[in-house]
Amino acid sequence: MADEEDRPPEATVDFVPAICFVPRGVAKEKPDKIVLTQEELARVIKDTKEELETDDADADDDNESDENDTMEIDGNDEEAQMREFSFDNYEQEEDSRAVDITNVVDVNNQIADEDDDSEAEDEIIKPTDNLLLVGHVQDDAAYMEVWVFNEEEESLYTHHDFLLPSLPLCIEWLNHDPGSDKSGNMCAIGCMDPIITVWDLDIQDSLEPTFKLGSKKSRKKQKEGYGHKDAVLDLSWNRHYEHILASGSVDHSLILWDLDEGRPHTTITAFKEKVQSLEFSPDEAQHILTGCADGRVRLFDCRDPQSVNSSFVKWKIVNEVEKVLWNPNSNNYFVVGDNAGYLYYADKRHPKNFLWSQKAHEEEISGVCFNTKAENLLASTSTEGCLKIWKFDSNEISPVYSHEFEMGRLQCLKQSPEDPFTLAFGGEKPPRCRVYNIKNFQAVRRAFDIPDIENI
Repeated sequence: MADEEDRPPEATVDFVPAICFVPRGVAKEKPDKIVLTQEELARVIKDTKEELETDDADADDDNESDENDTMEIDGNDEEAQMREFSFDNYEQEEDSRAVDITNVVDVNNQIADEDDDSEAEDEIIKPTDNLLLVGHVQDDAAYMEVWVFNEEEESLYTHHDFLLPSLPLCIEWLNHDPGSDKSGNMCAIGCMDPIITVWDLDIQDSLEPTFKLGSKKSRKKQKEGYGHKDAVLDLSWNRHYEHILASGSVDHSLILWDLDEGRPHTTITAFKEKVQSLEFSPDEAQHILTGCADGRVRLFDCRDPQSVNSSFVKWKIVNEVEKVLWNPNSNNYFVVGDNAGYLYYADKRHPKNFLWSQKAHEEEISGVCFNTKAENLLASTSTEGCLKIWKFDSNEISPVYSHEFEMGRLQCLKQSPEDPFTLAFGGEKPPRCRVYNIKNFQAVRRAFDIPDIENI
């Protein structure tokens, strides 16, 4: 009985909204462990407090302005947002916000890391390890957990984690480290907050990001803002021009960021609704594909910032576009997933037309993956909690296998960069994040002529 009383209460909200694989061999074997001096920690706490006080003051100003305006709210839209981010049972307190450093660290009580056993097996990241970046939300706290996954050893464990300023919505790995002539191991995180944070994954005990993209307007500080004005829903790093990162937002815009300058290079505003998904073309660095809640898929040529808002081609569907993804095996083609569970397949050379469409799920598409080893395999997940495997070509798509992981609403799906059959899922019920090889399904092996496991 005493143990039950001492046990912390279970979280009301507990789910994984975003995940991302890091390729093998790029992480440091022993990530740097940073112990701040009291002066450095005091500076971090002071800056954080000032930022929160400024945000509160600006929020009060905005509320006063709102009271003078009459505004009609669509109740259905509000309910849909609550369902999408699993806040049905979440009671937002009047002054609640994500956990911040000022609440959990005392500058006078900082304890240095006394663990000198750097050879501990779990501390060392091997060249055969993938990192799996897991955005985790528990009540009003948000974390980025860095997990280590070794496919050969079938091991998966949490290496370390750090606090995030707000609920994470998307994570993108990149190896461009601004200001360095060497490749980095970085990740950009888009949150409910409009500021994108970029973290160095080779530093284990970060209290703050390496740098930020965007700045809020502050009346108190008389500072003009730049970047997004609302939540960041998706990110895409340009692997041809490594200093360019794209972000799509609830504020109806797409920004191409120059990572070396830390400022927007191009802002695209040709959208009538929130930009929910985007991806740079695998073979044409200047092209970016976007999916918008206005039911439009748009393909932009970003070479001329002056004409980019008008020089695009588009495809139209009835529902909101949730996901867009290029086919890495045939770079003229891409797949689209919507909020009603439909999948569409298109050829970029034929605007407005789709090659096929399929009612794939009962609820919105939360993830899609092609497969570079089985070129006619497509995997999809939905918030209904189901993974489905499909066989397709340019004319049709047919079901192969369906599996319930019993993780509640599946919020996200990502694919291992080394093994396209290994998928990671984020959900709402334990274990909330899972890695699974779909070759374990006999139906998949039969459909795609994969040898049985014992014969491999």
